[in-house]
Amino acid sequence: MSARLNLFGSEIAGKAMKGINTASMAVINSGLLPKATIDLVLLRASQINGCGFCTDIHSKDLAHAGESAARVNLVAAWREATVFSEAERAALELAEQGTRIADGFGGVPQDVWANAAKHYDEEQLAALTCLIALINASNRLGVITAQPGGEYQPGQFG
Repeated sequence: MSARLNLFGSEIAGKAMKGINTASMAVINSGLLPKATIDLVLLRASQINGCGFCTDIHSKDLAHAGESAARVNLVAAWREATVFSEAERAALELAEQGTRIADGFGGVPQDVWANAAKHYDEEQLAALTCLIALINASNRLGVITAQPGGEYQPGQFG
């Protein structure tokens, strides 16, 4: 499988992706959220959006960071899994609802937000919200241009 467009060779796409990456790194490096939570959220949104490129990256990054195969493999079925903390479950639910925003009337349900607010303070919720929005932008770039997954090596992008 080959990509429809070389995002990495395009001047405008490169500038846009650099902006998304800079914003994402601001959230990731803020220290507001546990690294595992960040990676779980990134993986779940990527799975929902069907982005093979991003799913490859985030599943391998989780494994490389020492996450168990059970946790990585069960992200797609987190509701039926016992390997996630209540805080991680709240973040995964917020990621799902924020990713599937067009599927529900009124966006993210209040009970989902309230549950996340039990586990995360306002700055952490801001970080989660930004992270979810940014991974969705990245996923859309990958899906629209059919970026293939499978070749990523942990640390490849710095």
